[in-house]
Amino acid sequence: MRKLMVFVPFVAFIVLGIFLYKGLFMDPSKLPSALIDRPFPEFALPSLYEPERVLTQEDVKGEIALLNVWATWCPTCKEEHEQLNKIGLEEGIPIYGLNYKDDPQLARDWLQRYKDPYSQVIVDREGRLGLDLGVYGAPETYILDSSGVIRYRHVGEVDEKVWQQLKGLMEAIATEEGA
Repeated sequence: MRKLMVFVPFVAFIVLGIFLYKGLFMDPSKLPSALIDRPFPEFALPSLYEPERVLTQEDVKGEIALLNVWATWCPTCKEEHEQLNKIGLEEGIPIYGLNYKDDPQLARDWLQRYKDPYSQVIVDREGRLGLDLGVYGAPETYILDSSGVIRYRHVGEVDEKVWQQLKGLMEAIATEEGA
């Protein structure tokens, strides 16, 4: 029995090595989501600009849209914000913002400073809706169909290349819904 115990650390090292090796080849933007093709989670949270107004999952229905999880403490969110301004303000694509674990006043100031591409901004100060969505961190962007069903999830920055991919998916969803 003692001779077998000598091999336990070696076997543990091999198993750990296999998992770490496998992780080297995983794409971090391809994180699985159990919510794909499921309705947006139920929530009742305040609006950023009208804190007395409670937004719910009904407020993200009615049109194909993006939902962007962002925060003022997130440096990548600032990097992607110019692209979101192009999408929301120039192209007119509806984007719902989910201000994640942030101070609402800082968020209002930030959007005033860098422009606001969002149709509505949901304040998720405690991160509960983010938890229900399976958010790993900001930024994350979801495509919602007109019924409020999550159709796609992108983890990380939305740049021009990612936007072209998301735009194609949104067009395919629009075609599907029109049929």
